[in-house]
Amino acid sequence: MKKSLILGVIFSFLTISWSCYTKPNNKKEVPILCYHNIKNFSAKASPDVKAYTTTPKRFAEQMKALYQNGYQTISPDELYRYLIHNVPLPPKPILITFDDTRAEQFTLAVAEMNKYHFKGVFFIMTVSIGKPGYMTKNQIKILSQTGHTIGLHTWDHTAVTHYTENDWNTQLIRPRKQLENLIGQPVDYFSYPFGLWNQNAISKLRAEHFKLAFILSSAKDKTHPEFTVRRKTIAGTWSTPTMLKVLQTTFQ
Repeated sequence: MKKSLILGVIFSFLTISWSCYTKPNNKKEVPILCYHNIKNFSAKASPDVKAYTTTPKRFAEQMKALYQNGYQTISPDELYRYLIHNVPLPPKPILITFDDTRAEQFTLAVAEMNKYHFKGVFFIMTVSIGKPGYMTKNQIKILSQTGHTIGLHTWDHTAVTHYTENDWNTQLIRPRKQLENLIGQPVDYFSYPFGLWNQNAISKLRAEHFKLAFILSSAKDKTHPEFTVRRKTIAGTWSTPTMLKVLQTTFQ
């Protein structure tokens, strides 16, 4: 009788543990914004500039609107615990993420986010650190020290779909270690350049013990959804009401 009871308890534990791990694919998606450049641009700017640039005024409007509509920023750690361990999230959670290490993300975006106690996720392309127009080492350290999350965006923004075996050390392992040495914290989160990914990249990220990896708006991988977490790039041509509507309709 005792043996049957013990086996039953073990089986129940394993069943619960496995179900918690496999649930990411079935979980309701958390809205995740992705910003690149935050600066003014002209009406004659190229389509790429308009797609990946938000004006400072519009960014400020969007942060205010998120706050007024009850959104609360969460960290990637919280998202990971929700997806993998079923830990509940606060009402109306959202992630605000930034790619490419641009200086205005520190000088402009953070100032607006601070007004509403928002925290962001900054995916760093390490080749650009300290170059004109990009964040310095000290700015990245300050972000980490003030509650924002530092993630990796490769060394030089080459798409992972082009990598040979030798590229992973250059693009993933060394820059990750560089960031960890800089901030004194683990770097557990990754965003794919251009949002492009493949199964080989997922295998490498899993082998290196990354917790989550972020794409853009393409479909997530049903087998490994935690390595294809969807985000939405906020186009510079969108009004703030359009941005809010996209959040409500994109993430299911």
